[in-house]
Amino acid sequence: MKNLYLIAACFLSAACAAQDMPHAHQHLPAGSAPPAAFLASSAKPYAALAADAMAVMDDGMRRAPMTGEPGHDFVTMMIPHHQGAIDMAKAILVHSTDPELRNLAQGIIAEQQNEINVMRAWLQRHQGSTAPLTSTDKDTHAHH
Repeated sequence: MKNLYLIAACFLSAACAAQDMPHAHQHLPAGSAPPAAFLASSAKPYAALAADAMAVMDDGMRRAPMTGEPGHDFVTMMIPHHQGAIDMAKAILVHSTDPELRNLAQGIIAEQQNEINVMRAWLQRHQGSTAPLTSTDKDTHAHH
């Protein structure tokens, strides 16, 4: 349950940061290196895998390209958020033999991947109307 609260806190802090910077292309300083890709392995304890998954998710949400259009910005941040849930579910599959947890994790993987596919399709359909704002667009928008 604590992990659920941590995920929610990360999402909310990233969402709040996005509202403070509605026209920013990214939430991180230019040139900052992303964490290594998540790999569910029995070589690490569950807590380390969960921390890795959270770090990758948080980085992905912070790097989400923002346009200032709420639908686009929501979807680009939710994709890495959902991937984080998939990664955490993979981590529990590596470390748990509990049938109920394994079933839950498998369901999370299937559902979250399906939702990622839906969000990617939405982005493709709305690609032209949600291009990131250029500095000229921002200057023009500020005068409205």
